[in-house]
Amino acid sequence: MTVWDDLQGQAPVVAQLRQASQGEGLTHAWLFTGPPGSGRSNAAKAFAAALNCEQDDVTLRGCGECHTCHTILGETHSDVTFVRTEKLTITIAEARELVAKAGDRPSTARWRIIVVEDADRMPERTTNVLLKAIEEPTPRTIWMLCAPSPADVLVTIRSRCRPVTLRLPPAADVAALLVRRDGVDPELAERAARAAQSHIGIARRLAQDAGARERRLETVRAPLQLRGVTAAIMMAEKLVKIATDEADSSNVERDAAEKAALLASLGAPDTGTLPPAMRSQLKQLEDDQKRRAKRSITDSLDRTLTDLLSFYRDVLVIQLGNAVDLVNVELRGELEEYAARTTPETTLARMDAVNTARVRITTSNVAPLLAVESMATSLIQK
Repeated sequence: MTVWDDLQGQAPVVAQLRQASQGEGLTHAWLFTGPPGSGRSNAAKAFAAALNCEQDDVTLRGCGECHTCHTILGETHSDVTFVRTEKLTITIAEARELVAKAGDRPSTARWRIIVVEDADRMPERTTNVLLKAIEEPTPRTIWMLCAPSPADVLVTIRSRCRPVTLRLPPAADVAALLVRRDGVDPELAERAARAAQSHIGIARRLAQDAGARERRLETVRAPLQLRGVTAAIMMAEKLVKIATDEADSSNVERDAAEKAALLASLGAPDTGTLPPAMRSQLKQLEDDQKRRAKRSITDSLDRTLTDLLSFYRDVLVIQLGNAVDLVNVELRGELEEYAARTTPETTLARMDAVNTARVRITTSNVAPLLAVESMATSLIQK
């Protein structure tokens, strides 16, 4: 087993990173781009492990067996920092901390590595804080930035990074990974990989969570009952509720555990009023949790609308002659009936409506329910 084994369907990327880890074309800043689920952060993590692997033979680096590989893959190595945000943006204060850390020499490894998994969530003023550190890096420091596309990163940063472009792996490769790594039944793994449209993280969740599979199927079937304005409003409420429930299911227990851990670390009394200093720290935690909850709902709703989009994608595939496989194979009969009642032009217009709602929800302050209601009314069957 090596650090590259989980990068399914990314042979050109693995070859590029293997060469760099052996000293061919190594540079101080890298930009990993690819669609959600393509494995950007996993590729950066594997590269970090290979660069610091303990093997003396450079051709064997990235062994996945040594202590350094294990600790980097487990995100516990002191010289490799992983940055991800569960808020809407990475703040200037957080960027300044990274710059300060990047100035330190590695303590035990060859390289000090900073992996920023959400580089697309840095506003311009935050990115400018990193610019000088990336332009003039300290010796033995490597930056790895991850974003959906090069356009999501400020051009002054992008021009100073070596690009690594990932693609969504074939569904068969994702299914094979689920079987090998997570012990998922092959038939279930194939269905999950197809339903997730090769998004590795989503495929794993679908394979392991029957409730998630049911919620997704409910979303995909929603257009079949869409016959009037009342139905559209009800559909919008249902989609937002599905997304909110999905986000809440992962946040409630976590929020409670974080609060309990903070109070325990502060030595808070079991009963009575908290001292002012403790109340301020508790409020800061609650504010961070609210920001995280907002992003969780936004991300979950975007994923829900992506599932909805797969319905219209399959309808269009049928209307254009079934040139490629369907995502929702189990609904083929219903999809064919729906496709016969409309035209490819109408289907494309409905896909545009779904994508417009996604953009509004993820890039503006519009109320999610209003955006989804507007979308749903444009999807009504004539």
